[in-house]
Amino acid sequence: MTDDRTERFDRLPARAGDDRMPSRAGILDWWDARFGVDPEVFAAHTFWERGEGNIWVFYGDVPDPAPVDGLGMVCVRTSGHDWKPTTNAAQRFGHHATKNVIELIDEEIDRFVAGESQHIDWSGDRGYALASATIGGERAILGVGQYIEGELRSMVPKGRRRDLDR
Repeated sequence: MTDDRTERFDRLPARAGDDRMPSRAGILDWWDARFGVDPEVFAAHTFWERGEGNIWVFYGDVPDPAPVDGLGMVCVRTSGHDWKPTTNAAQRFGHHATKNVIELIDEEIDRFVAGESQHIDWSGDRGYALASATIGGERAILGVGQYIEGELRSMVPKGRRRDLDR
């Protein structure tokens, strides 16, 4: 077995230490501060890092370190200036969000899922936001956008973009 962090999953420490690895508490605080997701939502989940800045979430527990190819799903990328939730994590946990959620309607939805940027009047915080739509009377999280100076930039991955052609 190799000791290279790109080849294995390392459990995040409960609290921040001296190294650059994020902590479980840091991830929970970030979800709460940025999106209002209560830390209790993640009570049965463990957090892991594989490679620098790729934080994975797993429902359950396994021995640490875990020399496997996949463990749950990537939930946050911490390598940039601002931490970014992944589309999968936004769609899995975003329904718990109480802030920084942009409700889209009609053509706004079409443009967002097609991967386009658009002007949106919104009073939320600058930075990453969860884009949502009401579908069948329920709020559905479409994905992650970046809101800067009145513009919502879709972060929908290229392979998941769709032309709704309504």
